[in-house]
Amino acid sequence: MNGYHYVYTLQSVSSPDEHYTGQTGNLQKRLAEHNAGKVLHTSKFRPWVVRSATAFRSRERALAFERYLKSGSGRAFLHRHL
Repeated sequence: MNGYHYVYTLQSVSSPDEHYTGQTGNLQKRLAEHNAGKVLHTSKFRPWVVRSATAFRSRERALAFERYLKSGSGRAFLHRHL
C-alpha cells in the first residue's frame, strides 16, 4: 500500500529467539534486503520472517512507535502481545 509507513518486527528462522524491529515505506523490499544480508545488524541471523507489521499514514507516528517498541516497555509489549 503506497503512502504508508510500516513499523515491523522480524523473527529469525535460524535463531527463533532473535528479533528485529524497524520501519520502512516498502515492507517487501526491506524484508528482501534483510534476507539478502544487506543490513549489517541482521545479516548473521538470516533468514527472517515478518512477525508483525503496523501501517501508519504519518512517518512521524511510525518513528515514534518504533522508538517505543525498542524501549524496555515496548519490548515487553511485543513479548506479551505478538
